[in-house]
Amino acid sequence: MTATTPDNYGELRAQLATLTTEAFRPELAEIDRLSTLEIARTMNGEDASVPTAVAERLPQIAAAIDATAERMARGGRLIYAGAGTAGRLGVLDASECPPTFNTDPDEVIGLIAGGPSAMVTAVEGAEDSKELAREDLEKLGLTADDTVVGISASGRTPYAIGAVEHARASGALTVGLSCNADSALAAAAEHGVEVVVGPELLTGSTRLKAGTAQKLVLNMLSTITMIRLGKTYGNLMVDVRASNEKLQARSRRIVALATDASDAAIESALAAADGEVKTAILMILADVDAATANDLLTGSKGHLRAALTAASATPSSPATPSSPAP
Repeated sequence: MTATTPDNYGELRAQLATLTTEAFRPELAEIDRLSTLEIARTMNGEDASVPTAVAERLPQIAAAIDATAERMARGGRLIYAGAGTAGRLGVLDASECPPTFNTDPDEVIGLIAGGPSAMVTAVEGAEDSKELAREDLEKLGLTADDTVVGISASGRTPYAIGAVEHARASGALTVGLSCNADSALAAAAEHGVEVVVGPELLTGSTRLKAGTAQKLVLNMLSTITMIRLGKTYGNLMVDVRASNEKLQARSRRIVALATDASDAAIESALAAADGEVKTAILMILADVDAATANDLLTGSKGHLRAALTAASATPSSPATPSSPAP
């Protein structure tokens, strides 16, 4: 890590002065004199501009998703890498995939500069190290089927850039998500996604609009990738992991919405399917037993629609008599 000197500070200040996310807004210089309601209205108006900025980058986002899904279908992983707010957003998105899509915890991974403790406490200097990013990726045993998404509002964070550079040199797919145009991060990645949201309400506080934009894009990356991988049936989360009472109730509701079956049929199918929602739906809709449903899903690589098509062309092993016809 390079030692900080007055000359370094001068260079960094000059760099920050060129970034849209760091720009000072004179019209907001006396925002602290406004009423709470006026500040809230101003902030809400700022936030409303974020979806439009994301919409301008949808073609780039879609291309990154298709490339990610292709690699994950071959067994690759989705790995986020960032520092500070950006790193926390990546860890958050990764941590929500197992309960939502029944992914293995090692399939979608969030790396934050400084390690897990940096989620709640700043780790000084960690974001400034490209070497630290390389070490974190090497610990994961990076492969060419993996996708690494570097996240940085400024687009200049060494940790995020280092992660993308190392991943690309290793043959992995790379995505650079930033909130400034012509960023070093986007230039380093195969897929650059620059969502330019403009200067922040508080000068340089990129946990605001930039953070919101990053969260929206990460939502798309993980969710649409999982849709492409067959983790949903229509807009139903058929791979949901029923790990608590709320999710158990949601599982039954999902089966009901997909099949319009009776409560008794739903309970019977879920019991035979060991709680697997997708298996239970296929059992009911195709009128097959759990073993046949699992074989059909395996043959269709987990895609329920494809399994239903295969079932219609295959002699069935009937499920319980109480299961209604599709």
